[in-house]
Amino acid sequence: MKDQITPDRIANSIRLLRGDHEGVFLIVEGHSDKLIYERLVNKQEVRVTIASGKNNAIKALSILEKEDNFRRVVAVIDADFSRIEQQIPDSNNLFLTDEHDLEMMLIKSAAFDKLLKERRSEEKIKAFTEDIRETLLKLGQEIGKLRWLSLRNKLDLKFEGLKFKNFIDKENLSINIDELIRSIKNNSKKPSLDEQQIKQDLSVISDENHDPWQLCCGHDFIDILAIALCKVLGSLTANDVKKEVLERELRLAYELSYFYQTQIYQLMINWQSNHHPDQIF
Repeated sequence: MKDQITPDRIANSIRLLRGDHEGVFLIVEGHSDKLIYERLVNKQEVRVTIASGKNNAIKALSILEKEDNFRRVVAVIDADFSRIEQQIPDSNNLFLTDEHDLEMMLIKSAAFDKLLKERRSEEKIKAFTEDIRETLLKLGQEIGKLRWLSLRNKLDLKFEGLKFKNFIDKENLSINIDELIRSIKNNSKKPSLDEQQIKQDLSVISDENHDPWQLCCGHDFIDILAIALCKVLGSLTANDVKKEVLERELRLAYELSYFYQTQIYQLMINWQSNHHPDQIF
């Protein structure tokens, strides 16, 4: 069903709704994005549409932008590696998350602190002397580097279903890069993948000193957090820290006041000022 959702279909569905909705149409990538942005925008003024993917969102917006009589459509997408690659889409109606993706934007906010407060062990937190957010970010960016390398070099590596416990040490929250490469090689079913070459390429990316907030994927961060909450930061079981549950709790912990502090909010406010009387907030 998802494969049947095309940019043209999304654009057509928005056209059909124009008669019933005189406000702004906001295109987002997926269901979890809709859950967040519907809470942040003015529901009476904004209709949120799911595009089922980043490319669909960009292309559907582009289709509607070409229509002279339709100026009430915007889209929000994950930045992913766009800033690192310096390939920002050229549209005043397209907004990118401040960080790599929506989840990382939530993690950078106080919503993460609220989540951690509910889930952590006070005793273990006191014993952990490093900054928790920064520690998890450093681990997550290593996987992010591999994701970017796969994308950049068209390696077609498979990250879905990757077992983080195979390369994240739950005792001291460290990452074994050799095991990470071996795990992704096996998960991707690519026996011919040159592990040493991958390691060298990752080292080059490390030397480039990219912003870890642009490298780290939110889903990876949450996977590592789940491991940490079972040992170093807490005493929970794997069933207590399922990724989808932690991500839902993170979304629920996010407040409008946190969004006010972001660059994406300011850009959307600027758009609103330039498109009076159309309102997003």
